[in-house]
Amino acid sequence: MDLQIREASIEEAIEVLHRIVEFAAPISLAELTARLANKSALILVAENQQQLVGVKIGYALDKQVFYSWLGGVLPAGRGHGVAQALLETQEAWVIDQGYQQLTVKSRNRFPAMVRLLMRNGYLIEDIEKKEGVLDYRLHFRKALVKK
Repeated sequence: MDLQIREASIEEAIEVLHRIVEFAAPISLAELTARLANKSALILVAENQQQLVGVKIGYALDKQVFYSWLGGVLPAGRGHGVAQALLETQEAWVIDQGYQQLTVKSRNRFPAMVRLLMRNGYLIEDIEKKEGVLDYRLHFRKALVKK
C-alpha cells in the first residue's frame, strides 16, 4: 500500500465518512461545518494511490485538550495500518500545537478501534451507558509528551 496522510478539506472528509458502512446516519456537510466552526481543528485523510481510504477529524476542547472526534477507514484500507498512521499523524500534530492531552470516545461495537487505542497508550477514563451494551461510549484519554 502506497499510503499518504495529509490535511484535507471538510468536503474530502465527508466523501470518506459517507462511504463507511458502519455509520448508520452519516454526518452532513452542514453538521460537520457547524461542529468545527470557531474551533482549532485538524482534518486528516489517508490516500492510497490517490484514492481516499480513511479520515480522522479532531478539534480543541481548550488550550490543553484536543478531542479526536470522528474517523474511520474504508473496508479497502483496513488491515493495512491506515488507522495507525492517521492516529500517529494526529498525535504528532497535536503535540506540535502544544496540547497536553488527547481524548477520544469509541463504542463497544467498534472493537478494532478500542484495541487500537489501548495499543497506543490510551486509558479508559469513563463509560457512558446507552440503550444496549454495544453502544456504550468508552471515554479514552492519553497524556502527551513532546519527544
